[in-house]
Amino acid sequence: MSESLLIDKYGRQLSYLRLSVTDRCNFRCYYCMPEEGMNFAARQELLSFEELYQLSALFCSMGVNKIRITGGEPFVRAGIIPFLRKLSQIPGLEEITVTSNGTLNQKQIKALQEIGIRKINISLDSLDRERFFKITRRDSFDSVFASIFSLMESGFDIKLNCVVAENKNIQDIVPFVELTKDRPIAVRFLEEMPFNGSSTFGTPQWSHREIYQHITNHYPTLEKLQSEASSTSVNYKVPGYAGSFGIIPSFSRTFCGTCNRIRLGATGELRTCLYGPPATNLRDVIRSGNTTEQVAQEILEAVSRREKDGFAAEASHGTAIHESMSVLGG
Repeated sequence: MSESLLIDKYGRQLSYLRLSVTDRCNFRCYYCMPEEGMNFAARQELLSFEELYQLSALFCSMGVNKIRITGGEPFVRAGIIPFLRKLSQIPGLEEITVTSNGTLNQKQIKALQEIGIRKINISLDSLDRERFFKITRRDSFDSVFASIFSLMESGFDIKLNCVVAENKNIQDIVPFVELTKDRPIAVRFLEEMPFNGSSTFGTPQWSHREIYQHITNHYPTLEKLQSEASSTSVNYKVPGYAGSFGIIPSFSRTFCGTCNRIRLGATGELRTCLYGPPATNLRDVIRSGNTTEQVAQEILEAVSRREKDGFAAEASHGTAIHESMSVLGG
């Protein structure tokens, strides 16, 4: 098949695939899913690792050069390491990154090193054990924190993703910035998003503006960093600090004009925007016996219908109830 670039009608080239390998997670973070009552996909509904590989290779042949592995929690799916090893051999794939809740073991960390994966985002919403428990509904703070330091000591490029919310973790914002003082670590503060599997969500009290103002109240002098054009975060550092921090307007969606992402869910749902409905289901397409060329055409048609921004995509959704982030893949 001849190479085709994934370019939407607004001229944005999609070169970054967020690939969810499972909807399951060993945490129950309040902003992602309810504590009980989640209907996880049956094994046969998930894309097999072979199907995930075939689709990833196809996306790379169409211009994708970066894949982020997401979930759920990727490392709860048996067979993830052999899959990552195979994925790393796809021609044209320049970078594989992973998003995890930090519950990796030493064997998995060593395997990631051997594969050549060096960039890992860890979802960590508090530096306090009690608040961590209230947010995740799991008593795993010590093991997660130990894993983060083990990753740093092993030479990984670590980003910590913190979802900011009133009455949850505001008192953690400054300690997170302080964490960057002596460590070459990047912290990303995110606006809360409406992906908790219910209709109970209003406008976040802490937008990117409030987060920035809170930080500048404690650090009046900040250095703004140069970011890639497609970056979702506006990045800063405190002068003299080893690391950096960024703020992601994930609800305000000010970065949509340069977004280069496309998402494939663990059950095959292809989304051209996190806030929009599935454009198609590639699991069904490939299991119906379609050729590689036909699957590619389905992808191209989905990209051609991509909305201008997250607000337009949300308006096309037709429902006030947003799915769990573990289903969407982040």
